[in-house]
Amino acid sequence: MLRVAVDGGGCSGFQYRFDLVEDADAEDLRVERDGAAALVDPISLALLAGSEIDFVDELAGAEFRVRNPNARSSCGCGVSFSI
Repeated sequence: MLRVAVDGGGCSGFQYRFDLVEDADAEDLRVERDGAAALVDPISLALLAGSEIDFVDELAGAEFRVRNPNARSSCGCGVSFSI
């Protein structure tokens, strides 16, 4: 399963972390949409509320992209954000 989390760090204050895990932790929330599922821990949930996560496969590379309405700004490379 895909676990999505928000960690402190990066040049703007927070950064996204994506992990593949075998099992959900007891406190994880499972979010499902259109047949896809992700796990989110309770602390990250508040920072990700209302976000859309998409997997994009382009000529320049493949990546997960987060459209987070809570982010006030992000760094130039788009890896970190601030609230």
